[in-house]
Amino acid sequence: MKAKWWGGLVAVLTAAAAVLTLAQPAQAAAGFTVSGTRILDANGNTFLMRGVNHAHTWYAGQTNTSLAAIKALGANTVRVVLASGQRWTKNESADVTNVINQCKANRLICVLEVHDTTGYGEQAGAATLAQAVDYWISIKSALTGQENYVILNIGNEPYGNGAAAAGWTADTRSAISRLRAAGFQHQIMVDAPNWGQDWQFIMRDNAASVFAADPQRNTVFSIHMYGVFDTAAEINDYLGRFQSAGLPIVVGEFGHDHSDGNPDEETILATSQRLGIGYLGWSWSGNGGGVEYLDMVTNFNPAQLTSWGQRLFNGANGIKATSREASVFGGTGSPSPGGPSSSNPPSPSTGNPPAGGCTATYAVTNSWTGGFQGTVTVKAGTSAITGWTVTWTWPDGQRFTNSWNATVSSSGETVTARNAPYNGRLAAGAEAAWGFTASRGTTNTNPAVTCAAA
Repeated sequence: MKAKWWGGLVAVLTAAAAVLTLAQPAQAAAGFTVSGTRILDANGNTFLMRGVNHAHTWYAGQTNTSLAAIKALGANTVRVVLASGQRWTKNESADVTNVINQCKANRLICVLEVHDTTGYGEQAGAATLAQAVDYWISIKSALTGQENYVILNIGNEPYGNGAAAAGWTADTRSAISRLRAAGFQHQIMVDAPNWGQDWQFIMRDNAASVFAADPQRNTVFSIHMYGVFDTAAEINDYLGRFQSAGLPIVVGEFGHDHSDGNPDEETILATSQRLGIGYLGWSWSGNGGGVEYLDMVTNFNPAQLTSWGQRLFNGANGIKATSREASVFGGTGSPSPGGPSSSNPPSPSTGNPPAGGCTATYAVTNSWTGGFQGTVTVKAGTSAITGWTVTWTWPDGQRFTNSWNATVSSSGETVTARNAPYNGRLAAGAEAAWGFTASRGTTNTNPAVTCAAA
Protein backbone atom coordinates (compact mmCIF):
# COMPACT_ATOMS: atom_id res chain seq x y z
CA MET A 1 0.00 0.00 0.00
CA LYS A 2 1.41 3.33 -0.87
CA ALA A 3 -0.36 6.48 0.08
CA LYS A 4 -0.22 8.23 -3.28
CA TRP A 5 0.01 5.24 -5.54
CA TRP A 6 -2.57 2.70 -4.38
CA GLY A 7 -4.51 0.41 -6.67
CA GLY A 8 -8.00 -0.66 -5.62
CA LEU A 9 -8.69 -4.00 -4.01
CA VAL A 10 -12.18 -5.43 -4.04
CA ALA A 11 -11.44 -9.06 -3.29
CA VAL A 12 -12.68 -11.17 -0.44
CA LEU A 13 -10.75 -14.03 1.14
CA THR A 14 -12.22 -17.46 0.49
CA ALA A 15 -12.23 -20.44 2.76
CA ALA A 16 -10.16 -22.51 0.40
CA ALA A 17 -6.77 -23.48 1.78
CA ALA A 18 -3.79 -25.53 0.83
CA VAL A 19 -1.38 -27.17 3.21
CA LEU A 20 2.07 -25.61 3.19
CA THR A 21 5.14 -27.80 3.27
CA LEU A 22 7.27 -27.68 6.41
CA ALA A 23 10.21 -25.32 5.97
CA GLN A 24 13.72 -26.62 6.11
CA PRO A 25 15.93 -25.41 8.95
CA ALA A 26 18.19 -22.42 8.57
CA GLN A 27 21.72 -22.96 7.32
CA ALA A 28 24.85 -20.99 8.06
CA ALA A 29 24.65 -17.42 6.77
CA ALA A 30 25.92 -13.99 7.68
CA GLY A 31 23.81 -11.66 9.80
CA PHE A 32 20.14 -12.49 10.28
CA THR A 33 19.02 -16.08 9.80
CA VAL A 34 15.81 -18.11 9.83
CA SER A 35 15.14 -20.90 12.31
CA GLY A 36 11.70 -22.40 11.66
CA THR A 37 9.24 -19.55 12.15
CA ARG A 38 11.74 -17.40 14.04
CA ILE A 39 14.10 -14.69 12.85
CA LEU A 40 17.47 -14.79 14.61
CA ASP A 41 19.91 -11.90 14.71
CA ALA A 42 23.64 -12.25 14.14
CA ASN A 43 24.15 -13.36 17.76
CA GLY A 44 21.63 -16.16 17.37
CA ASN A 45 18.98 -14.42 19.49
CA THR A 46 15.33 -14.28 18.47
CA PHE A 47 14.45 -10.93 16.94
CA LEU A 48 10.85 -9.74 16.79
CA MET A 49 10.38 -6.78 14.48
CA ARG A 50 8.46 -3.97 16.10
CA GLY A 51 8.59 -0.91 13.92
CA VAL A 52 7.26 1.32 11.18
CA ASN A 53 7.72 2.25 7.54
CA HIS A 54 9.41 5.49 6.50
CA ALA A 55 9.05 6.93 2.96
CA HIS A 56 12.70 7.93 2.55
CA THR A 57 12.80 8.20 -1.22
CA TRP A 58 10.15 10.97 -1.24
CA TYR A 59 11.21 12.63 2.01
CA ALA A 60 14.97 12.13 2.20
CA GLY A 61 15.40 15.41 4.07
CA GLN A 62 13.28 14.05 6.91
CA THR A 63 15.08 10.75 7.34
CA ASN A 64 17.75 11.55 9.94
CA THR A 65 15.35 13.20 12.37
CA SER A 66 12.59 10.69 11.63
CA LEU A 67 14.74 7.66 12.47
CA ALA A 68 15.81 9.24 15.74
CA ALA A 69 12.19 9.95 16.65
CA ILE A 70 11.03 6.46 15.64
CA LYS A 71 13.65 4.98 17.93
CA ALA A 72 12.74 7.35 20.74
CA LEU A 73 9.19 6.04 20.62
CA GLY A 74 10.45 2.50 21.16
CA ALA A 75 10.76 0.89 17.72
CA ASN A 76 13.53 -1.61 16.99
CA THR A 77 13.09 -1.73 13.18
CA VAL A 78 12.37 0.67 10.34
CA ARG A 79 11.38 -0.34 6.82
CA VAL A 80 12.82 2.21 4.42
CA VAL A 81 11.33 3.06 1.02
CA LEU A 82 13.92 3.21 -1.77
CA ALA A 83 13.55 3.74 -5.52
CA SER A 84 15.29 1.82 -8.30
CA GLY A 85 14.75 4.44 -11.00
CA GLN A 86 11.85 3.05 -13.02
CA ARG A 87 9.16 5.21 -11.37
CA TRP A 88 11.07 7.47 -8.99
CA THR A 89 14.58 8.87 -8.86
CA LYS A 90 17.06 6.13 -8.03
CA ASN A 91 18.59 6.11 -4.56
CA GLU A 92 22.29 5.71 -5.26
CA SER A 93 24.84 3.83 -3.16
CA ALA A 94 25.98 6.87 -1.20
CA ASP A 95 22.43 7.69 -0.16
CA VAL A 96 21.75 4.09 0.88
CA THR A 97 24.97 4.06 2.89
CA ASN A 98 23.76 7.14 4.76
CA VAL A 99 20.41 5.50 5.49
CA ILE A 100 22.12 2.39 6.87
CA ASN A 101 24.46 4.50 8.98
CA GLN A 102 21.52 6.43 10.41
CA CYS A 103 19.72 3.18 11.23
CA LYS A 104 22.81 1.91 13.03
CA ALA A 105 23.35 5.20 14.86
CA ASN A 106 19.79 4.93 16.17
CA ARG A 107 20.13 1.21 16.95
CA LEU A 108 17.42 0.28 14.47
CA ILE A 109 17.41 -2.76 12.21
CA CYS A 110 17.01 -1.53 8.64
CA VAL A 111 14.65 -3.30 6.22
CA LEU A 112 15.35 -1.83 2.78
CA GLU A 113 12.76 -2.17 0.01
CA VAL A 114 12.50 -1.18 -3.65
CA HIS A 115 9.20 0.60 -4.18
CA ASP A 116 9.10 0.81 -7.97
CA THR A 117 7.74 -2.75 -8.21
CA THR A 118 4.44 -1.77 -6.54
CA GLY A 119 1.45 -3.18 -8.43
CA TYR A 120 3.34 -4.51 -11.46
CA GLY A 121 0.92 -5.76 -14.10
CA GLU A 122 -1.74 -3.31 -13.01
CA GLN A 123 0.20 -0.12 -12.21
CA ALA A 124 1.59 1.63 -15.28
CA GLY A 125 5.34 2.00 -15.23
CA ALA A 126 5.95 -0.40 -12.34
CA ALA A 127 9.28 -2.23 -12.29
CA THR A 128 9.69 -5.98 -12.50
CA LEU A 129 11.32 -8.04 -9.77
CA ALA A 130 14.18 -8.64 -12.19
CA GLN A 131 14.72 -4.88 -12.42
CA ALA A 132 14.67 -4.68 -8.63
CA VAL A 133 17.43 -7.28 -8.51
CA ASP A 134 19.40 -5.23 -11.04
CA TYR A 135 19.11 -2.31 -8.63
CA TRP A 136 20.33 -4.27 -5.61
CA ILE A 137 23.31 -5.51 -7.58
CA SER A 138 24.10 -1.96 -8.71
CA ILE A 139 24.35 -0.75 -5.08
CA LYS A 140 25.90 -3.91 -3.65
CA SER A 141 28.90 -1.94 -2.39
CA ALA A 142 26.63 -0.13 0.09
CA LEU A 143 25.20 -3.39 1.42
CA THR A 144 28.17 -5.73 1.69
CA GLY A 145 29.30 -6.03 5.29
CA GLN A 146 26.00 -4.75 6.67
CA GLU A 147 24.33 -8.16 7.03
CA ASN A 148 24.08 -7.79 10.83
CA TYR A 149 21.94 -4.68 10.44
CA VAL A 150 20.14 -4.88 7.09
CA ILE A 151 17.37 -7.13 5.74
CA LEU A 152 16.81 -6.98 1.98
CA ASN A 153 13.13 -6.67 0.96
CA ILE A 154 13.44 -7.35 -2.78
CA GLY A 155 10.44 -5.36 -4.02
CA ASN A 156 7.36 -3.77 -2.52
CA GLU A 157 3.99 -5.37 -3.41
CA PRO A 158 5.44 -6.68 -6.66
CA TYR A 159 2.16 -7.48 -8.43
CA GLY A 160 -1.30 -5.99 -8.55
CA ASN A 161 -4.46 -8.04 -8.98
CA GLY A 162 -5.45 -10.36 -11.78
CA ALA A 163 -3.68 -12.80 -14.05
CA ALA A 164 -0.27 -11.13 -13.93
CA ALA A 165 0.05 -12.04 -10.26
CA ALA A 166 0.44 -15.68 -11.29
CA GLY A 167 4.02 -14.82 -12.23
CA TRP A 168 4.90 -14.08 -8.60
CA THR A 169 6.21 -17.54 -7.72
CA ALA A 170 8.60 -18.05 -10.62
CA ASP A 171 9.78 -14.44 -10.58
CA THR A 172 10.40 -14.46 -6.82
CA ARG A 173 12.35 -17.72 -7.00
CA SER A 174 14.44 -16.28 -9.82
CA ALA A 175 15.07 -13.04 -7.92
CA ILE A 176 16.29 -14.91 -4.84
CA SER A 177 18.54 -17.13 -6.94
CA ARG A 178 20.07 -14.14 -8.73
CA LEU A 179 20.78 -12.31 -5.47
CA ARG A 180 22.50 -15.34 -3.98
CA ALA A 181 24.49 -15.91 -7.18
CA ALA A 182 25.61 -12.27 -6.99
CA GLY A 183 27.01 -12.93 -3.51
CA PHE A 184 24.34 -11.37 -1.27
CA GLN A 185 24.46 -12.96 2.19
CA HIS A 186 21.65 -10.89 3.68
CA GLN A 187 18.38 -12.22 4.98
CA ILE A 188 15.86 -11.73 2.15
CA MET A 189 12.25 -10.60 2.60
CA VAL A 190 9.64 -11.12 -0.13
CA ASP A 191 6.32 -9.29 -0.38
CA ALA A 192 3.07 -10.91 -1.43
CA PRO A 193 1.31 -10.12 -4.73
CA ASN A 194 -2.19 -8.57 -4.96
CA TRP A 195 -0.83 -5.22 -3.78
CA GLY A 196 0.77 -7.12 -0.89
CA GLN A 197 -2.48 -8.67 0.41
CA ASP A 198 -2.35 -12.09 -1.29
CA TRP A 199 -6.12 -12.51 -1.55
CA GLN A 200 -5.49 -15.07 -4.32
CA PHE A 201 -3.30 -17.02 -1.85
CA ILE A 202 -0.44 -17.17 -4.37
CA MET A 203 2.27 -16.51 -1.79
CA ARG A 204 0.60 -18.62 0.87
CA ASP A 205 0.25 -21.67 -1.34
CA ASN A 206 3.71 -21.41 -2.93
CA ALA A 207 5.75 -20.18 0.02
CA ALA A 208 7.42 -23.52 0.71
CA SER A 209 8.77 -23.81 -2.84
CA VAL A 210 10.02 -20.21 -2.75
CA PHE A 211 11.74 -20.83 0.57
CA ALA A 212 13.39 -23.96 -0.86
CA ALA A 213 14.72 -21.93 -3.81
CA ASP A 214 16.98 -20.03 -1.42
CA PRO A 215 20.19 -22.06 -1.01
CA GLN A 216 20.70 -20.39 2.36
CA ARG A 217 17.12 -21.10 3.54
CA ASN A 218 17.08 -17.50 4.74
CA THR A 219 13.95 -15.97 3.21
CA VAL A 220 11.15 -14.31 5.19
CA PHE A 221 7.64 -13.72 3.82
CA SER A 222 5.82 -10.41 4.21
CA ILE A 223 2.07 -9.92 4.11
CA HIS A 224 0.47 -6.45 3.97
CA MET A 225 -2.79 -6.25 5.89
CA TYR A 226 -5.35 -3.66 4.85
CA GLY A 227 -9.01 -4.07 3.84
CA VAL A 228 -8.71 -7.73 2.85
CA PHE A 229 -7.89 -8.51 6.47
CA ASP A 230 -10.93 -7.02 8.14
CA THR A 231 -11.88 -9.95 10.37
CA ALA A 232 -10.10 -11.87 13.11
CA ALA A 233 -10.80 -15.16 11.32
CA GLU A 234 -8.95 -14.06 8.17
CA ILE A 235 -5.96 -12.74 10.09
CA ASN A 236 -5.63 -15.77 12.36
CA ASP A 237 -6.08 -18.22 9.48
CA TYR A 238 -3.49 -16.57 7.24
CA LEU A 239 -0.78 -16.12 9.86
CA GLY A 240 -1.59 -19.46 11.48
CA ARG A 241 -0.96 -21.39 8.27
CA PHE A 242 2.60 -20.08 8.05
CA GLN A 243 3.14 -20.96 11.70
CA SER A 244 1.81 -24.48 11.18
CA ALA A 245 4.07 -24.92 8.16
CA GLY A 246 7.14 -23.72 10.04
CA LEU A 247 7.63 -20.78 7.67
CA PRO A 248 8.70 -17.29 8.80
CA ILE A 249 6.30 -14.43 8.14
CA VAL A 250 6.02 -10.78 9.18
CA VAL A 251 3.26 -8.21 8.74
CA GLY A 252 5.32 -5.85 6.62
CA GLU A 253 2.61 -3.18 6.42
CA PHE A 254 -0.76 -2.59 8.04
CA GLY A 255 -2.97 0.28 9.12
CA HIS A 256 -6.00 1.04 11.23
CA ASP A 257 -8.19 2.00 8.28
CA HIS A 258 -8.15 2.06 4.50
CA SER A 259 -10.23 3.01 1.51
CA ASP A 260 -10.47 -0.66 0.49
CA GLY A 261 -11.94 -1.68 3.86
CA ASN A 262 -11.35 -1.45 7.58
CA PRO A 263 -8.51 -3.75 8.71
CA ASP A 264 -8.79 -5.33 12.15
CA GLU A 265 -5.66 -3.79 13.65
CA GLU A 266 -6.49 -5.05 17.14
CA THR A 267 -6.32 -8.66 15.99
CA ILE A 268 -3.24 -7.99 13.84
CA LEU A 269 -1.39 -6.68 16.89
CA ALA A 270 -2.68 -9.30 19.33
CA THR A 271 -2.10 -12.27 17.01
CA SER A 272 1.37 -11.06 16.03
CA GLN A 273 2.30 -10.83 19.70
CA ARG A 274 0.77 -14.19 20.57
CA LEU A 275 2.51 -16.01 17.72
CA GLY A 276 5.81 -14.16 17.91
CA ILE A 277 5.44 -12.50 14.49
CA GLY A 278 7.06 -9.18 13.60
CA TYR A 279 5.07 -6.19 12.41
CA LEU A 280 5.82 -2.86 10.71
CA GLY A 281 3.05 -0.26 10.62
CA TRP A 282 2.45 2.03 7.65
CA SER A 283 3.65 4.77 7.93
CA TRP A 284 5.56 7.44 9.83
CA SER A 285 4.39 10.54 7.92
CA GLY A 286 3.88 12.03 4.47
CA ASN A 287 0.89 10.05 3.20
CA GLY A 288 -1.31 11.62 0.54
CA GLY A 289 -3.91 10.71 -2.05
CA GLY A 290 -6.71 10.49 0.47
CA VAL A 291 -5.04 8.23 3.02
CA GLU A 292 -3.40 10.91 5.12
CA TYR A 293 -5.05 9.24 8.11
CA LEU A 294 -2.29 6.61 7.93
CA ASP A 295 0.28 9.16 9.16
CA MET A 296 1.51 8.26 12.63
CA VAL A 297 2.72 11.79 13.27
CA THR A 298 1.62 15.08 11.73
CA ASN A 299 4.13 16.76 9.40
CA PHE A 300 6.97 14.53 10.63
CA ASN A 301 6.66 16.04 14.11
CA PRO A 302 7.07 13.32 16.77
CA ALA A 303 5.43 15.60 19.33
CA GLN A 304 2.19 15.37 17.29
CA LEU A 305 1.20 11.73 17.36
CA THR A 306 -2.02 10.99 15.51
CA SER A 307 -4.60 8.57 16.89
CA TRP A 308 -3.04 5.85 14.71
CA GLY A 309 0.41 6.70 16.03
CA GLN A 310 -0.81 6.65 19.62
CA ARG A 311 -2.44 3.26 19.07
CA LEU A 312 0.57 1.66 17.43
CA PHE A 313 3.26 3.02 19.71
CA ASN A 314 1.47 3.23 23.05
CA GLY A 315 -1.48 0.82 22.93
CA ALA A 316 -1.89 -2.80 24.00
CA ASN A 317 0.47 -5.14 22.10
CA GLY A 318 1.99 -2.00 20.57
CA ILE A 319 5.59 -1.04 20.01
CA LYS A 320 6.39 0.47 23.39
CA ALA A 321 4.98 -2.53 25.28
CA THR A 322 6.54 -5.29 23.16
CA SER A 323 9.66 -3.99 21.37
CA ARG A 324 13.14 -5.08 22.36
CA GLU A 325 16.35 -3.88 20.80
CA ALA A 326 18.35 -6.29 18.65
CA SER A 327 21.18 -7.93 20.56
CA VAL A 328 23.68 -6.76 17.90
CA PHE A 329 23.23 -3.35 19.54
CA GLY A 330 23.64 -4.73 23.03
CA GLY A 331 19.99 -5.58 23.60
CA THR A 332 18.85 -8.94 24.91
CA GLY A 333 16.73 -10.24 22.05
CA SER A 334 12.96 -10.49 21.96
CA PRO A 335 10.56 -11.89 24.55
CA SER A 336 8.74 -15.13 23.95
CA PRO A 337 5.34 -15.02 22.23
CA GLY A 338 2.52 -14.13 24.54
CA GLY A 339 3.86 -10.77 25.65
CA PRO A 340 6.53 -9.57 28.02
CA SER A 341 6.50 -10.83 31.55
CA SER A 342 6.95 -8.37 34.34
CA SER A 343 6.65 -8.59 38.08
CA ASN A 344 6.71 -4.80 38.33
CA PRO A 345 3.75 -2.74 37.10
CA PRO A 346 4.48 0.71 35.70
CA SER A 347 4.87 3.41 38.28
CA PRO A 348 1.86 5.73 38.30
CA SER A 349 2.27 9.16 36.85
CA THR A 350 2.95 11.86 39.38
CA GLY A 351 0.06 13.89 37.99
CA ASN A 352 0.03 16.76 35.55
CA PRO A 353 3.43 18.42 35.15
CA PRO A 354 3.72 22.00 36.33
CA ALA A 355 4.04 24.86 33.88
CA GLY A 356 7.56 24.85 32.49
CA GLY A 357 8.31 21.59 34.25
CA CYS A 358 8.15 17.89 33.52
CA THR A 359 7.24 14.55 35.01
CA ALA A 360 8.79 11.13 34.39
CA THR A 361 7.08 7.74 34.48
CA TYR A 362 9.13 4.58 34.98
CA ALA A 363 7.87 1.23 33.66
CA VAL A 364 9.34 -2.27 33.48
CA THR A 365 8.44 -3.58 30.02
CA ASN A 366 10.06 -7.01 30.21
CA SER A 367 11.74 -9.17 32.82
CA TRP A 368 13.91 -12.29 32.80
CA THR A 369 16.18 -14.11 35.24
CA GLY A 370 18.83 -11.66 36.38
CA GLY A 371 17.71 -8.77 34.19
CA PHE A 372 14.96 -6.58 32.85
CA GLN A 373 14.08 -3.87 30.32
CA GLY A 374 12.53 -0.54 31.21
CA THR A 375 11.15 2.60 29.62
CA VAL A 376 11.07 6.09 31.10
CA THR A 377 8.56 8.52 29.60
CA VAL A 378 9.17 12.23 30.11
CA LYS A 379 6.22 14.59 29.74
CA ALA A 380 6.43 18.38 29.48
CA GLY A 381 4.08 20.55 31.51
CA THR A 382 1.80 23.28 30.28
CA SER A 383 4.77 25.14 28.78
CA ALA A 384 7.40 24.00 26.32
CA ILE A 385 10.79 22.86 27.64
CA THR A 386 14.22 22.80 26.02
CA GLY A 387 15.74 19.89 27.95
CA TRP A 388 15.14 17.47 30.81
CA THR A 389 17.00 15.54 33.49
CA VAL A 390 15.59 12.44 35.17
CA THR A 391 17.05 11.14 38.44
CA TRP A 392 16.40 8.27 40.84
CA THR A 393 18.08 6.01 43.38
CA TRP A 394 18.10 2.28 42.76
CA PRO A 395 16.32 0.60 45.70
CA ASP A 396 17.58 -2.97 45.18
CA GLY A 397 21.07 -2.68 43.72
CA GLN A 398 20.00 -2.72 40.06
CA ARG A 399 22.62 -1.72 37.47
CA PHE A 400 22.38 -0.56 33.85
CA THR A 401 23.67 -2.86 31.13
CA ASN A 402 22.58 -0.66 28.23
CA SER A 403 20.56 2.48 27.51
CA TRP A 404 19.36 4.47 24.50
CA ASN A 405 17.83 7.85 23.65
CA ALA A 406 19.33 9.48 26.77
CA THR A 407 22.76 10.23 28.21
CA VAL A 408 22.86 8.17 31.39
CA SER A 409 25.38 8.21 34.23
CA SER A 410 25.45 6.41 37.58
CA SER A 411 27.23 7.04 40.86
CA GLY A 412 26.61 4.13 43.16
CA GLU A 413 22.85 3.85 43.48
CA THR A 414 22.18 7.32 42.03
CA VAL A 415 21.08 7.58 38.41
CA THR A 416 21.08 10.72 36.26
CA ALA A 417 19.67 10.67 32.73
CA ARG A 418 19.71 13.69 30.45
CA ASN A 419 17.99 14.13 27.09
CA ALA A 420 19.73 13.24 23.86
CA PRO A 421 20.37 16.10 21.40
CA TYR A 422 17.22 15.25 19.44
CA ASN A 423 14.58 14.70 22.14
CA GLY A 424 15.08 17.48 24.70
CA ARG A 425 12.85 20.11 23.17
CA LEU A 426 9.25 19.23 23.95
CA ALA A 427 6.13 21.22 23.26
CA ALA A 428 3.66 21.71 26.09
CA GLY A 429 2.21 18.32 27.02
CA ALA A 430 4.50 16.44 24.61
CA GLU A 431 6.36 13.27 25.57
CA ALA A 432 9.74 11.65 24.90
CA ALA A 433 10.75 8.15 25.89
CA TRP A 434 14.10 6.55 26.56
CA GLY A 435 14.93 2.97 27.37
CA PHE A 436 17.39 0.73 29.10
CA THR A 437 18.27 -2.78 30.13
CA ALA A 438 19.60 -3.54 33.60
CA SER A 439 20.65 -6.35 35.88
CA ARG A 440 18.62 -7.23 38.95
CA GLY A 441 18.52 -9.59 41.88
CA THR A 442 15.52 -11.41 43.29
CA THR A 443 13.80 -8.13 44.16
CA ASN A 444 13.21 -5.47 41.54
CA THR A 445 11.34 -2.60 43.17
CA ASN A 446 10.52 0.37 40.96
CA PRO A 447 12.42 3.49 42.01
CA ALA A 448 10.80 6.86 42.64
CA VAL A 449 11.77 9.09 39.71
CA THR A 450 11.96 12.86 39.47
CA CYS A 451 12.18 15.13 36.43
CA ALA A 452 13.71 18.59 36.11
CA ALA A 453 13.20 20.69 33.00
CA ALA A 454 15.47 23.22 31.36
